[in-house]
Amino acid sequence: MTITSDIDATVADLRRQVCDLHRHLTRYELVIWTAGNVSARVAGRDLMVIKPSGADYESMTAEDMVVCDLYGNLVDGELSPSSDTAAHAYVYRHMPHVGGVVHTHSTYATAWAARGEPIPCVLTMIADEFGGDIPVGPFALIGDDSIGRGIVETLQHSRSRAVLMRNHGPFTIGRDARDAVKAAVMVEDVARTVHIARQLGAPPLIDADDVTALFERYQNVYGQPGRTNTEETLR
Repeated sequence: MTITSDIDATVADLRRQVCDLHRHLTRYELVIWTAGNVSARVAGRDLMVIKPSGADYESMTAEDMVVCDLYGNLVDGELSPSSDTAAHAYVYRHMPHVGGVVHTHSTYATAWAARGEPIPCVLTMIADEFGGDIPVGPFALIGDDSIGRGIVETLQHSRSRAVLMRNHGPFTIGRDARDAVKAAVMVEDVARTVHIARQLGAPPLIDADDVTALFERYQNVYGQPGRTNTEETLR
């Protein structure tokens, strides 16, 4: 597969977006060194744009971002794709509504993943953003699509846009890459808050009907007309 001239501008724009969105991962302290990655689906094509493997956040450029097909094969770029490329590709192949995928090793969310414990829905913010508990996915080795399979299996019947992959860390999905980055920021925030709350006692779960009401309001009513909740949050 090659990049045809009719999508040159689209791919160039996504390369800029994906590169710029990595700044939020460092801004919100969700990654260290070269860990983590953001990817974006190329709409209408079986392609995605993703961060290259081991790229330094401070020096990487839009031109460094690589284009792969949805089986993880390099289509365009000078650098090797992220080691998580196969996982991202699997998600795009099996979840056609997903336009962006993010992986971080953010401290508190990764601590929950290390425990293999879902983050319980004890905050309205969790209900708003994730529609219930933030689930744990299975342990999987890096390098093939095993992580992707675990993400899809865990999220395909859930309202959550985040999964805590056991002994690894959070992966988030969104309608586009920016939306997935927002979910990554939010999952770390609630992971930290719930951890602190549990030091004080056992926080009660929000009633399931109230969770649904909160989720539907936030997803469909909250914010300004013409602006997404992502734009409200990542300012």
